[in-house]
Amino acid sequence: MTKKIINTDELIAVIIKGIDNVKGEDIQLLDLREIENTVCDYFIICSGNSNTQVNAISSSVQKTVSKEIKDKPWHIEGQINSEWVLMDYVNVVVHVFQKHIREFYDIESLWGDANITQIKTK
Repeated sequence: MTKKIINTDELIAVIIKGIDNVKGEDIQLLDLREIENTVCDYFIICSGNSNTQVNAISSSVQKTVSKEIKDKPWHIEGQINSEWVLMDYVNVVVHVFQKHIREFYDIESLWGDANITQIKTK
């Protein structure tokens, strides 16, 4: 079986749709392609209001990506306490935070050289 080549722009759009389906908030896309020695091309960062919502967002992203483009994360971390769930889709890494955890780690400023796009949803 050959692995289907996933279009990164399509993957990003489907991930954002999965986040938006369960009202994930403050979605940002960080383009890391111009930065040396990064582990991926993009970060997608969003917030949830509780561990229940963080869990719902990560589940929605996985289901939406699986259904629409038949892909699944290479690796997932953080689902046990659902304060910060990381989903690694190789070129795109999704970070789903509870708000206070996101503020504490502030990874947007750690990657200050990235081109950051605020994603507007309906």
